[in-house]
Amino acid sequence: MLDASTDVLVLDRLESGEPLRFRDFHALVAGYTGRDEKAVRHHIDELAAIGVAPPDQVPMFYRVAADTISTAGSTPIAATNTSGEVEPVILRHGGKFFLGIGSDHTDRALETVDIGDSKRACPKPIGPVVVEIPDWADFDWDACRARSWVDGELYQDGTLANLRTPRELLGIFAERHGDDGGDLICFAGTLPLLRGEFTPGDRWDLELALPDGRTLTHTYRTTERN
Repeated sequence: MLDASTDVLVLDRLESGEPLRFRDFHALVAGYTGRDEKAVRHHIDELAAIGVAPPDQVPMFYRVAADTISTAGSTPIAATNTSGEVEPVILRHGGKFFLGIGSDHTDRALETVDIGDSKRACPKPIGPVVVEIPDWADFDWDACRARSWVDGELYQDGTLANLRTPRELLGIFAERHGDDGGDLICFAGTLPLLRGEFTPGDRWDLELALPDGRTLTHTYRTTERN
């Protein structure tokens, strides 16, 4: 949750329940993170056909305000044409890495005007519990299975094998923008939609099953912002 009195995002470690307090961290949403560059280019062309401008780089990193990342179960949204997507979330806190689950909730109408603005227009839900990853090289990223449901209907289902690994993704970010070693939260990309089209909804259920049997989940509802 976000502690309003201190502007700190508090997440819990699954292993111990120990709280992790994020303050003054980099908040990023990574897009176009697929490993198959031909497939990514095809997706870019598909989006261009419906008016979404191509990214300047692949993958693309969009900075978002840290205070828009929230574990709240209720997510206020101003626009009507919005939708979420399940994403693995890479976290670094005090030099240690963690894995979480979140949703890149996006304003789809604004997306045809400016992708960065469309992402910054909506809060970024994140699950309240994360797991520590001592070494990404020893973690079977490809075997993780992510799923999402919108209003109870299965919306996405697949493994992370088609997404760039955390080491690769963060390495690209560091090459382009440098790395001060500070705390960060990075939404790391998503999976294809089972029906191939964005679907607005009221309730979003997210699940990330790890190879060792542990599971990260989060549920949130969208509400109209006054």
